Amino acid sequence: MEQLKDAAAKPLSVLRILEFSGLGPAPFAAMLLADMGARVTRILSPGDAGRGAAKGAFLNRGRDDVVLDLKTEEGLEAAHHLIRDADALIEGFRPGKMEQLGLGPATVMPLNPRLVYGRMTGWGQEGPMAHLAGHDLNFLGLTGLLSMMGEKGRCPMPPLNLISDFGGGGMYLAFGLLCAIWQARTTGQGQVVDAAMIHGTTHLATFIHSRRAQGHWIDERECNMVDGGAPFYRAYETRDGRYVVVGAIEPIFFRNLIRTLQLNDRYVSGQNDLAQWPELANLLGAKFLEQDLEYWTELFKKIDACVTPVLTVEEAQKHPQMVGCFQEIDGYIQPIPAPRILPWRGIGDDVT
Repeated sequence: MEQLKDAAAKPLSVLRILEFSGLGPAPFAAMLLADMGARVTRILSPGDAGRGAAKGAFLNRGRDDVVLDLKTEEGLEAAHHLIRDADALIEGFRPGKMEQLGLGPATVMPLNPRLVYGRMTGWGQEGPMAHLAGHDLNFLGLTGLLSMMGEKGRCPMPPLNLISDFGGGGMYLAFGLLCAIWQARTTGQGQVVDAAMIHGTTHLATFIHSRRAQGHWIDERECNMVDGGAPFYRAYETRDGRYVVVGAIEPIFFRNLIRTLQLNDRYVSGQNDLAQWPELANLLGAKFLEQDLEYWTELFKKIDACVTPVLTVEEAQKHPQMVGCFQEIDGYIQPIPAPRILPWRGIGDDVT
């Protein structure tokens, strides 16, 4: 696969990561590290030998692939050799699988005492559900967070598979690995990073748990500020069947919204009056239906009212604010490494 251009510094170029091929969040964590310069060697089974070269498989980018049959002595010995030279290992199998292969922490950590052993699971290594299968939606459901998403009185809708798989899973694994590598380099002592998607997702929702603890959250959908209940934090349909999103939480932005739409100023002082929310939501809904998306986009493009269009993915790839987030590689437009890490040389230097 053609390499991504240097869109950012490569601060992890000294790291060697060994990845046991898997699906979803574990490869995403490896991709994050590779994007930042880590040398990632991925072990593929003989049956998966062609998967790494699949066109458009962005999660696989930045790898050096090695095909090993881990059920043979030769394959295990080759894996041990790679482990001895690695700073960290990534595996995303069900609990006990690596132990069955003879590659669990108790077996391989003595080969490399400073190794960071990264484990990615949905339910965790222990507990009554640890050995059950699951996907993002299952993990999100068990955390209680899915019950807060969607329209009141209707089934919760899957919010893509971004929250538990990649946010609460792969992102937390990558963060945990870097924390443990830092400590291992300081102490010489290896670590096991136990990243469970239900744990990471729960931690990701610390803000929501905080609001509940403070008594500022109602456990019913579309009754809170950020769950679609507030008329100033939701999507509205436009005349041409498209959508705008309004996120005017702060009073100054809400005031700009009301005045730009030429609505009655009495709504400004009653922004947080829940009794007024249904009336205002209906009013805003009717207002946005009066014009096409292009009109509202143009009207609000220079106004701090937190009103933006809902774009298609293709439109987003071409939007002037978004173009720096994508790059064409191998004939495919794909997200570039994030965040950007740029050198700062001194006052007056342009690093943009």
